[in-house]
Amino acid sequence: MSDHTSSYYAASAAPGDPHPRLSADIVTDVCVIGGGFTGLSAALHLAEAGFEVTLIEAERIAWGASGRNGGQICTAYNRSMAEIESLVGPEAARVFWDIDKMAKDLIRERVKRHSISCDLHWGYLHAAAKPGHMNGMTETADEWARYGYAETEILDKSQLEQRLGTHAYHGALWERNAGHLHPLNYALGLARAASKAGVKLYEETRATRIDEGTSCTVTTASGTITARYIVAAGNAYLGNLLPHLHHRVMPVKSFILATEPLDDTTARNLIRDKDAVADSNNICDYFRLSADQRMLFGGRANYSGLEPNDLFSYMRPRMLRIFPQLANARLDYCWGGTMAITLDRMPHVGKVGKNLFFAHGYSGHGVALSGVAGELIADAVQGTAEQFDVMSRIQHQAFPGGPVRMPMLALGMLYYRLKDVLS
Repeated sequence: MSDHTSSYYAASAAPGDPHPRLSADIVTDVCVIGGGFTGLSAALHLAEAGFEVTLIEAERIAWGASGRNGGQICTAYNRSMAEIESLVGPEAARVFWDIDKMAKDLIRERVKRHSISCDLHWGYLHAAAKPGHMNGMTETADEWARYGYAETEILDKSQLEQRLGTHAYHGALWERNAGHLHPLNYALGLARAASKAGVKLYEETRATRIDEGTSCTVTTASGTITARYIVAAGNAYLGNLLPHLHHRVMPVKSFILATEPLDDTTARNLIRDKDAVADSNNICDYFRLSADQRMLFGGRANYSGLEPNDLFSYMRPRMLRIFPQLANARLDYCWGGTMAITLDRMPHVGKVGKNLFFAHGYSGHGVALSGVAGELIADAVQGTAEQFDVMSRIQHQAFPGGPVRMPMLALGMLYYRLKDVLS
């Protein structure tokens, strides 16, 4: 059986139950395609509501972004609330805000209810990469306060440097109700909960075709699944299985470096309160301490689709630019993965026909939003679609360029890199 990518997460994962490959034709209420946060969340919620649910994963449970990401639980979206208001209006924007609050509450509730050991920790620093970015931090705090979220604090440079062992930043927005977790262990915990609730989980079972209709058929190499409803939750790994969705998301590579475990003093001097941290650049660095006090440093988004030959050499200079004191730290792991972005950087949630639901394109905010998207799909399957309908109101455009869209995106992101340098 194919294994998870070689990463700190895989090396420190809780023992997981292997799941068989599909080996027969079956009939079920719901077929979920994709064993990441979105699919597991939808499957668990539907099974708890009494549906017969079958989930298929082409590789291993959480093999994709859900098992490799930065583990950062973000507030809101990859667009400001003012921008969302301009897209959907103030009333619907309030629904978007409420959905995001649900997303974080859902993580907290599921970790507690299902006893998922995933190193959940609250506290988040948005670090200003340029002096001029501090105005944006204040604007964000004020905007969130208008939505009733006041668990924030603006830190100047000296205050930030009491919490973060670097001179690279010019202040920060700190918030209490965002944070980080071990994403693979969280996903495996969801899978255990889903299995206990009655979900049939199949690994190494790749969907090769979907036939829509009154009842849908999902074809795999080793059997077919006939279902009343389908949930397409493959995100960046869905490929061209649903061509009408394929061009509305773009796969983007991101990479994470993990040091050796650090002693208590060194770890505290780097990130005093163990907050998650992300900077304010368009193409950002993000980092945090693991439960065993490794520095997990991510970033260097790659829009070409290519992965460097030597990831350690690729990532190490970025980390040392922020934390030169780690120059002699041993580097134990470095890995990459693929996330999906949309053209407008908002999640793409919707329905095809009467019985095929999908959610993808979380654009860097997937740890929280993917789980709540799965729950909203499950609610919509049951006929309660108010919040789902609001999320699906955004009209997502396809990426331009057709077969040359990846080079075009790489050129577009060069603009943002230059903007980060010149801003």
